[in-house]
This record gives sequence, structure tokens and C-alpha cells, in this order.
Amino acid sequence: MTVEEQRAGSRVSRPEIRLVRRGFTDPARALRLLAEPALDGLAADPLLLDALAATADPDLALLGLSRLLEAADPGDRRTLRDTLTTSKPLRDRLLGVLGVSTALADHLARHPHDWHVLVTFELRDMHPGPEDFRRALAGAVTAEEADPADALRVAYRRCLLAIAARDLTGTTDLAQTAAELADLAGATLQTALDLAAAQDPDAAAACRLAVIGMGKCGGRELNYVSDVDVVYVAEPREGVDEQEALQAATRLAAALTRLCADTTGEGTIWPVDANLRPEGRNGPLVRTLASHLAYYQRWAKTWEFQALLKARPVAGDPELGEAYTAALAPLVWQAAARENFVTDVQQMRRRVIDSIPFTELDRQLKLGPGGLRDVEFSVQLLQLVHGRTDEALRSGNTLEALAALSRGGYVGRADAASLGTAYRFLRSLEHRIQLHRLRRTHLMPTAEEDLRRLARSLAPLINDDTRADPVAALQREWKRHAVEVRRLHEKLFYRPLLDAVAELPPGAAGLRPEAARARLEALGYADPAAALRHLTALASGVSRKAAIQRTLLPVLLGWFADSADPDAGLLNFRQVSDALGRTPWYLRLLRDESAAAEQLARVLSAGRLAPDLLLRAPEAVAVLGDPQGLAPRGRDAVEREVLAAVGRADSTAGPVAAVRAVRRRELFRTAAADVLGRFGEDPAQALETAGEALTALNAATLQGALRACVAGWESRNGALPTRIAVIAMGRFGGHELGYGSDADVLFVHEPLLGSLEEDAARAAQAVCLELRALLAAPSTEPPLEVDADLRPEGRNGPLVRSLASYAAYYRRWSHAWESQALLRAEPVAGDVELGERFRRLIDPLRYPGTGVPERDLLEIRRIKARIEAERLPRGADPTTHTKIGRGGLADVEWTVQLLQLQHGHGLPGLRTTRTRAALAAAAGAGLVGAEDAQVLDAAWVLASRVRSAVMLVRGRPGDSFPADARELAGVARYLGYGAGHSGELVDDYRRTTRRARSVVERLFYG
Repeated sequence: MTVEEQRAGSRVSRPEIRLVRRGFTDPARALRLLAEPALDGLAADPLLLDALAATADPDLALLGLSRLLEAADPGDRRTLRDTLTTSKPLRDRLLGVLGVSTALADHLARHPHDWHVLVTFELRDMHPGPEDFRRALAGAVTAEEADPADALRVAYRRCLLAIAARDLTGTTDLAQTAAELADLAGATLQTALDLAAAQDPDAAAACRLAVIGMGKCGGRELNYVSDVDVVYVAEPREGVDEQEALQAATRLAAALTRLCADTTGEGTIWPVDANLRPEGRNGPLVRTLASHLAYYQRWAKTWEFQALLKARPVAGDPELGEAYTAALAPLVWQAAARENFVTDVQQMRRRVIDSIPFTELDRQLKLGPGGLRDVEFSVQLLQLVHGRTDEALRSGNTLEALAALSRGGYVGRADAASLGTAYRFLRSLEHRIQLHRLRRTHLMPTAEEDLRRLARSLAPLINDDTRADPVAALQREWKRHAVEVRRLHEKLFYRPLLDAVAELPPGAAGLRPEAARARLEALGYADPAAALRHLTALASGVSRKAAIQRTLLPVLLGWFADSADPDAGLLNFRQVSDALGRTPWYLRLLRDESAAAEQLARVLSAGRLAPDLLLRAPEAVAVLGDPQGLAPRGRDAVEREVLAAVGRADSTAGPVAAVRAVRRRELFRTAAADVLGRFGEDPAQALETAGEALTALNAATLQGALRACVAGWESRNGALPTRIAVIAMGRFGGHELGYGSDADVLFVHEPLLGSLEEDAARAAQAVCLELRALLAAPSTEPPLEVDADLRPEGRNGPLVRSLASYAAYYRRWSHAWESQALLRAEPVAGDVELGERFRRLIDPLRYPGTGVPERDLLEIRRIKARIEAERLPRGADPTTHTKIGRGGLADVEWTVQLLQLQHGHGLPGLRTTRTRAALAAAAGAGLVGAEDAQVLDAAWVLASRVRSAVMLVRGRPGDSFPADARELAGVARYLGYGAGHSGELVDDYRRTTRRARSVVERLFYG
């Protein structure tokens, strides 16, 4: 039993049940219509009822037929009734149209005599061409006594009726229907231009005007309802001034637009859109051929050449139209060699997705993921890449181009067939939706009756049985094709690359090596030859490993190409695969866990730091397969693992090596999570999360290394005669570490009762020296530089001091800069109680009750000015140096620290080692204006993020933006700037820090 019968149930009579079984959803209304005089005698005709039942919407078809018969004059009504009962072709055509399109039913109700076009086809050709349409429209315009513009619109819809009838009865396929619609559009433009010339003969006498079809019109693949994209080109006739000719041509073009788009009388045909012309809406409507050529040679963007791929003369002066396409075609096929080709293409692709309202994303047939634009975009991209050398690909029609790409081996035959089928289904679905009311839309409807009508009209194209539940069958078929198209970038762009380097099955079409290199270059690979070698090494052969790689690589290549450095991504993937390729779980993880594969690709192509860490021990890739694998673990968890590793080792070097191995893996975890955006969307919060994770990791590393070194010393010398604590300083103490930061520390010890001061000092010195040496020693593990230069007397002072020695020094010799440095001191490792006593010792120094004496204030300002003058590297730009430059980290931190020194004693909120927390407390207490605090905070966050990005991308620390374009692009990507927007990043940085510097000059220098 069908869904309709179940809904009808026992509420209807037997005649109504018979109608329900024929597909009517409102049998009561159907019976009333069949009983009307206009349909008298037809109600009992089983052929008519069967024909109605075969339509997409029997109720709609019956209503339209009733309106048509009622509107027809008596003689014509009899003729129509007789033809309906005797001619199956007319019956199928007429009812097929009426069962789909209320708009065409409205047209027939207004112009009932137009049904004859379905008998004679008026055009006398089952496959009419442009000239047939032109004769039909011109004849209607000249023969009618009515307004020529209205006559044109009526004739246009009459021709549209004939096209729709052939389409809906299967006489023509999608490609032919779309071509006829484009030819009809060209004929309409020509007729409208003729009318405009008749209305303004002086303009027609002054110029030659050609109308160039663009978009779907140019590609002969037009929709039923669409803007018709055009470009106008004009030349003066002999003896006419060029400006006068252009003015005349502009009048003709404007009149043509009005004739097609006017909403009076019979209504709009369709809008004529000339926005694809040079300079878009801001440019002149009409240009000469020389002006067009000059613009495209000098100013045009990549997308404009992509649009020209479909350019075709459709109306006006044919010789001028052909001259236009001949002159511009060479420029189209050079577009892929442009410097910014890949960047421009990626930006266009993102703009398309970003332009879709969120509420429409799942209903978009054209722009959404898996939609028509995906197919068209990828086909055009392949044409631009390979059409430079293969003229067979130079078609403006999507399906023709896809077939040519398949014949040339640029797309696999099975892939081309699959994408062609999906494209035909989606375009047919779009056509049926638009036909209903002749409205421009690309959205799937949501109403049940609309979906049911669509499903029934597309039944021949749907694999599932549509009789039981047509709506469900339609939804399944649509989703199936959408999923297929979602993979089109892989199918059309990447898989043939593997065919070029892998052993192909018999009969398979492979991509030629030179074409493979061209495609890789177009994708953004700087060294296509090296990329091909990597692909060959990964995917060639008949092993299981090579087979899995051939499955993975098409997707991975796309992810690599979407990064700032695809070459590095592919190289890193090859190195990881070479190291782990024989490990059973590695390829299985990537094959079965798509999220892990994507995360690996993004990490490998985002910079050097994370890949370098991974390549030191590739098994760390396993964390990408764990749903919680990239979550920060916290100090306690890491420290437990570190101390367990220390406890299992026998010597001193072994435990420290184990500690460094844990640190390397956790450093990779943090870097990977950061580049993948796992620390949140808010940049400041993400920065704090990364800083906390790196601080916790270095603290746990120091704790483990200290325990290992103490144990080693004791195994050689007996019990250690002192206690040791490690005090974090600088960004370490502020929980603000970046990936390239050293661990700034102070070492403090306290002799045990009964121990000699000298013995305790020597033991502490030996332990701390060994700790620093082992953590920085050359190794496969990344070093941790432990910097103790902030200790009393700097490098000239002892590495370790007793707590009493620190107290004596600070009491007698301490300088203002040392009090400032102690603002960020925090115990992080070693003896907890000793660390807390050190904290209590330094609190009076860093938060003095009397504030900052004038001499100390002058000293701090003098030191700051000296650092700016002397420590900026030679040749460095002070406007972009993140540490010492204007408005950079030092500016903000010294300003905040000065406020802490002055007011920390009385304001508990200022007694923190964290810069942003202290700045917020100062703003809360009114020491800094809210706007000034915001400016300083923004500059500090941005400068810190730039430093982290430089380290992630380059693999080595840096305080300035990279000079290399690819590295700068990688930094911009990390900071959220799209491809091609690196310059905007630098401009934003300068603007942000310039504002911060002005605040610093007021608050710090007074």
C-alpha cells in the first residue's frame, strides 16, 4: 500500500479511492473538477485518467487542464478535447507540463491557443537551434498587433513551453534541454537588440555591438530560470568617433536589458547581468575590443579568466563577437601560470562556501558541499591547468569538458562517468524545482507536496523504487549523489596523479608525467618533480602498503595543497611513512580513522616544529587517533609519568634521557593541538592554554631531571647534604612560555642540619650543573636550555646560592631591575617548602610598601631605553620586532611591571606573575584606563602569538616576521588569515603595536 492510500484510509468513497490509487492527493477536488462542463465526457476516459496518474502531480495537472479548457474559446476547446483523446503524444506533453509547472499552466490560461505548440512544436524540429528560435521570436514580434515587448515575452514562454514538454517527456536529455534554453536566450537577446535598434536607429547606425554570453548561457547549459550573464563589446562604424559609438552602444545595451527585465505587461523574461565585465558594476557597460584586451592583459584577476572560459558570442555583430573570443582565448589558457593562481583559486572556493547562509547550507543544490558548483569548479580548474597544452579541453560546457578530460586521461573513466551522472541528476533536480513557478532558486523545498512532485517527475533518474514512498526515495538519491560529489576534488584532481606513478590495471587511462607535474604545480607545489618522486615512492608497487597509500593519498594531497607549504607536508608524510610504513597499526589508523588522517596532514604541512618532533619518534602519531589524544594533560599527569621513568632507570643519563623523551612527545601533543585549533577559537584563551601546557611540561621536566641528578649524585657520594628548589623566572614564571622559550630559573639550596656550608654548596652546584648539561646535551630529543643568568651578579655569580645568601644579597646589593625580575619568580620544582620560603623572602622586594623611589624609577626607564637602543638586532625593523620593537612584548611587560612595583603592596590583584592578569587588575583598580588596557592587552597577545607562530612554522625561534614568503604565509595561516593575506597580518600588527606604543609612552615614560 502506498503512502497516499494509507493517508486516505476509510475517509473516502470508492471513486475517490480509485483516484488515490492513481496518485491524486485530493480526490474530492479531483472529482469536482472532472464533473465541470469543460471536462465533461473526459472524466470517464481511462486513457486520460491514466495519463494524469503518470504525471508528477495529478492534482496539479488536472487543475491546469481544467483552467486551460475553460479559458479556450469553444472551437479551440473542442479541438483540444479531441486531440487529447486521440493523440497520446499531445496528452503526455501537455499533462506532463501541467503536472510540474504552475507557471506554465498560468501562461496557458492567459494564452490558451499556445497549446498548439505542443502539437506542431511550431519550430518544426525536434532539436531546434538558435536560428529556429530567432525565426519564431522575430515572427511573433512582427506579426502581433500588441506591444512588441509583450509579444516577445509571450513568444519566449511559448518556446519555453515546447522545450519543457520535450524535457518532461524524455524526448530530450539534460544536455540538449540546457543547450536549447541557452539558444533560446541567445535568440531572445538578438530579438531584443533588434527591437532596441529599431527604436534608436541612430545608435544602430553609429556602432557595431556584440553580445558575449558568459556563464551557463555561454556554455550552452542554461537553467530554466537564471540571470543571463553577458559582456558587451562595441566598435565604431566607419567615420564615427569612438566615444560617440560607445555612447550609442551603451544606449542599445541598456534598452536590451530593459526589454528582457521589465516587469510590466507580460512580466520579466529574465534579468540580464553584465557584472562579469571588466571592473564589474564600477566599469563602463560597453567597451571596445582594445579596451577589453588592455584590461585583461594588465588588471584582470584569476576568477575573471575562469569566467572567460565560457565566453561565446550569442547576439549582435557575429564578426566582432568572434574577434573578441579569439583575442581573449590565449589569455584564458595562460591563467594557470599566473603567480597567484593557486591562492586565488583557494580564495574563490572559500568565498563560495562562506557566502551560503547557515540555514540554507543543507538545502543548497548549487553552492553547498556536494553541489553543482563543486563539479563545475573542479572541471574548470582542470581545464585551466591542462588546457594550456591540450586544445581538446577548451569547451565552455561542463559535461563536454568532463568527457574530454576523461578521454585525455586527466580524469579516470569511472570517475568521470560517476561525476557526470551526479551532475545530470542535480541539474535535473534544479530544473524541476525552477519549473514549478519559474522562479530562480537552487534550494531544495521542504514541503511534502513539493518533494513528492519532484520525486515523481524524476522517477526515471532515481535508482530506488519511488512508488511506495517517493519522498524518501528522492532524499536517498539526492544524498547519494551529494556524497559522491563531495569527493569530487579527490576524484577529479588527485587520483590521476597516483595513476601517473602507480602500476595501472589493464585498460586504465593514466595521467601523463608532464600533465601530472602541471597539476601539482597548479595545486601549489613549488617542486612538482620532487613531489612526483615522493608519490612514486609511496604509491608504486603491488604491496598492501602501496595499495593503502593509493587510497589515502588523494585525500591527503588535497589537505596538503590547502596549506601554505604543500611540498613540506608531502615530504614529511613520506618520511613518517618510511619510518612507520611496516608498523601494522599506522596505515590502519589512517585508513580507518579519517579524523586522524586529516589531523596528520594538517600537522605535517603547518610548519617545521611539529613534524620535526614527530620524525624524532614517529610512533607519537598514535595520539592523533585517540579522541582525547590532543587534550592538555596537566602537570600532575606528566610529572607522574616523568618520575616513573626516572625511577625505572639505573644511571643518571638514562633517566634524564627518558624525561626528555616524555617532554618531546608532550611538546608534539601541544604543538599539534595548537596548529589544529584545539585550544579554542578565542586567540587570547588559546595562547593562555598553550602557555600553561608548556609551563607545566617544563616544570615537570625540571622536577624529573632534578630527581635524577640528585639520585645520581647520591649513588656516587652518599646522601645529598642540602635541599634544592628551582624558581621559575621570566615567561616561565609567568606561565607564558612560547615554543622557543628557554627556561629562565634561579637555583636555591639550604644545607641540612649538621652539613657544612661549603660541602652543601659544592653538592648543589654539581647537581645543578649536571641538570643543565644533561637537558641541553646533543641528542635526538629537543634540548631544554636552562638559563640562570637572572641570578644575583648574573653570569659572574655562583649558579646556586643558599637561601641565607640570597637574603644577604637582596638586603645589601639588590638593584631595581632585580626587584623587577623577581615579579615573575615562582617555585616550580625541587623542595616545596624551600621554594615557598624563597617566595616569602622576595615578596617585600617586588612589592615594596613605599613604592618605587624616584631614583629607581629613573633607573628602570634608563635601562629600558638602553635596551631599545642597543639590543635591537642590526637591520631589524623596530615596528615588527615582537620582543623589543615599538609596542611589543617588552613595552607592555615593563609598563605592567612598573605598576606592580608601585602598587603591588596595597593591591593583592597585582601580586601575580602573569602579565595579562596583572594588567586586568591594574585596569580594575583604575591605574590604567579600560581602553588603554585593552590596547596593551591586544598588542601583547598578538606579539606573543606571532612569536609562537614563527617557532611552529620555522622550527627555530625568532622575534621578527619571516622574510621567506612561504614561511610568512604559514605564520599568517596560524593566526587565522586566509591564503594571500600575509600583508594584512603585518599591517594589522603594525597598527596594533603603534597604538600600544602611544599608551606606553604615556604610562611608562610619563
